[in-house]
Amino acid sequence: MSFAIRIAQQNFVVGDIQGNAHTIIEAARAAHADGARLVLTPELALTGYAAEDLYLRPAFLSACEAGLAQIAQASTEWPDLAIVVGHPERIAHEPGGRCHNAASVVRNGRIEQTYAKQRLPNYEVFDEQRYFVAGKGDGVFEVAGVRVGLLICEDAWWPEPARAAAEAGAHMLVCLNASPFHVGKSAEREEVMRERVRETGLPLVYAHLVGGQDEVVFEGASFALNADGSVAMRAPAFEEVQAHVQVAAAANATVQLDGTKAPVLPWEAELWAALVMGVRDYIGKNGFPGVLLGLSGGIDSALVLAIAVDALGADKVRTVMMPSPYTADISWIDARDMAERMQVPYEEIAIAPQFEAFKAALAHDFAGLPEDTTEENLQARIRGTLLMALSNKFGSVVLTTGNKSEMATGYCTLYGDMAGGFAVIKDVVKTRVFALARWRNANDPFGKGINPIPERIITRPPSAELRPDQTDQDSLPPYEVLDAIVERYMERDEPIDSIVAAGFAQADVDKVTRLIKINEYKRRQAPVGVRVTRRSFGKDWRYPITNRFRA
Repeated sequence: MSFAIRIAQQNFVVGDIQGNAHTIIEAARAAHADGARLVLTPELALTGYAAEDLYLRPAFLSACEAGLAQIAQASTEWPDLAIVVGHPERIAHEPGGRCHNAASVVRNGRIEQTYAKQRLPNYEVFDEQRYFVAGKGDGVFEVAGVRVGLLICEDAWWPEPARAAAEAGAHMLVCLNASPFHVGKSAEREEVMRERVRETGLPLVYAHLVGGQDEVVFEGASFALNADGSVAMRAPAFEEVQAHVQVAAAANATVQLDGTKAPVLPWEAELWAALVMGVRDYIGKNGFPGVLLGLSGGIDSALVLAIAVDALGADKVRTVMMPSPYTADISWIDARDMAERMQVPYEEIAIAPQFEAFKAALAHDFAGLPEDTTEENLQARIRGTLLMALSNKFGSVVLTTGNKSEMATGYCTLYGDMAGGFAVIKDVVKTRVFALARWRNANDPFGKGINPIPERIITRPPSAELRPDQTDQDSLPPYEVLDAIVERYMERDEPIDSIVAAGFAQADVDKVTRLIKINEYKRRQAPVGVRVTRRSFGKDWRYPITNRFRA
């Protein structure tokens, strides 16, 4: 016995119940036309992931029920096709309005059965216990004589649900998933699923979401593993596809899977694609006409510009150079060069007149006091005000250009360079900023035909250019040291003593960790941005602002 499975690796939109239902129906129609007998959608495909507090609204759940009924009605066209749909399931009289994170097998006009997710993650970006109640049962159903065990995301990260499906007579496993991307997550995910395969002796098909949703990105890269743990199929990452898996079942119910294997991306390509998708979907799904950013001639704004053009096209990106009295000539030259390379609108608005006006207005209060970071921050705030005025007038979203190293240490200005609507590289440390710039100049993933970033932008010492002869390293440790400490302390929760024991200077560790702690109030006021590490300054990081714990 043999049959085909189609995975609807689609970019579902949160809250667009009708649109998502239509996408599922069209995927089923195409799958049936190609002879498939089973269609898998990602976790909570009907609502998009994650709909957060929408799950607590009765009207939202009613819309989901109507959407599921619409899919069931459409399935009468293909009576031999099973469609597995991820959706929330209302629980009658549940206190607080929580529901099940569920998946239903829809076939020939009927909802044959519904399986509720058993393991509800409540770590990193996940907050599922706020919205869902854990389910029970094995979720086994039949397709063309093959018994299929259904799992949902976190279920497959634990042995028990897969074991229960095997004990209930499953010949193979399928897992619906919406697991946010971070660098290295795809390989980690495949290895964990390989453990389930080895434990149960059953092959597994993994249906994953693709697309950006506010802070998180889903990379797709759905896959299938045979019972020996080998990869039978791998879908492309960061692409919408209908992935095909061929199932061959022997007389003894042994199942063999086969399909096309997309290559595994290097980390730079993976990270670039995630940032591009994050920008494209945030701007596109929210209906913004375009973006604008301050182009300084520095590495961070250069990288953000390259990402934005790859994501949106040059016609939807506008750049503004806002030189101060301390802006070096080479910054003007390099900013103009990059704007010309990327063929984006570019203008220059000098901020010296506004800077002098602010200083004159404050002269009485500041009399007798030396210039310090106050005057530096004034320049950043003038730039932020100009960008937000342009945004207000033309509707384009301001992309901020601060990186994770700056966000961690507070090397950024409230209502200045932090002012904007979307923070593209807020989860990318400075060392990776340089690595990505070099990678993009050596690669052309979207066929632009250019090396976008002038070499001097990559090689010159970074500077905010807010005072004479300023460089970032005047007040921060070398970025190789800073970024390593941020990763250990912020992303891995390593104790300070352990970081010092790993060979980092006590003074550097004390300085960086102190800066991380005292700048929480700034980060709370930063715009959302793309999460690309295991722990970002966003949903992953929930530290109190008022806090005297210092270890």
